[in-house]
Amino acid sequence: MLAPTKPGKPKVQKKLKSSAPKRKGASSRDRSAVESKKIPRTAQSRVSVPRGASFSEAKFESEFGSRSYMLYVPKIAKVADDPLPLIVMLHGCGQTPKDFARGTGMNALAEEFGFLVLYPTQARAAHHRRCWNWYQRGDQARGAGEPALLAGLTQHIIAGEQVDPAKVYVAGLSAGAAAALILATAYPDIFAAVGVHSGLAVGAAHNKGTAPRAMQLGDPGQRHDAPMPSIIFHGNADKVVNPRNGRFVAIRAVEPFGSLSMSEKSGRIPDGREYIRTVHRIGKGRPLVELWVVQGSGHAWSGGHAAGSYTDPKGPDASREIARFFLRHRTTKKRRRAH
Repeated sequence: MLAPTKPGKPKVQKKLKSSAPKRKGASSRDRSAVESKKIPRTAQSRVSVPRGASFSEAKFESEFGSRSYMLYVPKIAKVADDPLPLIVMLHGCGQTPKDFARGTGMNALAEEFGFLVLYPTQARAAHHRRCWNWYQRGDQARGAGEPALLAGLTQHIIAGEQVDPAKVYVAGLSAGAAAALILATAYPDIFAAVGVHSGLAVGAAHNKGTAPRAMQLGDPGQRHDAPMPSIIFHGNADKVVNPRNGRFVAIRAVEPFGSLSMSEKSGRIPDGREYIRTVHRIGKGRPLVELWVVQGSGHAWSGGHAAGSYTDPKGPDASREIARFFLRHRTTKKRRRAH
């Protein structure tokens, strides 16, 4: 899903079905009720738009190129006295904003917690499989390529909507995760935190030749110039992007903070997967870096809805955990004016 060249068909958990047993003679309504209990409640939400909310498509043009995008605005935006947070969601290869929204259930969380969600669309002209070009040198730094284009789009939404500039975040899956990390670390004046699901470290690859090796074997990438609160999810059975990459992303995220205390906790989703959550923080403060390793999960969004592509409904709810992590962080005026 993340390869710069067309790979062989990966063994991913795409549109997984519930493992709930069918009772003999049960009606389809009864079976649906049983099956729904196997999926985390947030992830059950499909792309539905409640009255008063909007999920619209538009196009952004800049000196760095143009891209279509979809923007979800929750119904509370019409009556909120204060500006709302914004989460930018970068899809994986072969996905679309609607598919990504359906699989992650992030719009449902936008209604629950009150934030906007921006879904940029990668153009087929930019990559034949709609992958973000995370592995190209021209798309790995501030002021050029896709990072500059996506930063400009984000600023366009901040200026045009009721958005709190201190609470802007970016997350992605696979190629989108690698691109999200590049974007956040290149523009720490815009983004307060980043979510990396099944992605790679900044600088893990620099062209089509080095990308497959980084994906298959893992690569530590390069150090970050500034601290960036980060939450990382990775399945330990991922055959597309080696799970070592998730650990490398976490290591690079911790480095700029200096000395952090670490705690580790294991758990299990009822009738679902086990996971190990490692948290880095200062003393007893808020988490600054989190790494979630989902046992037995492949190249898929943990806790996602089966109606979306590349999802694993049996895993912990990555969308809820990412939103929870994000909303505890904000940028300062000094940081926003630094560039």
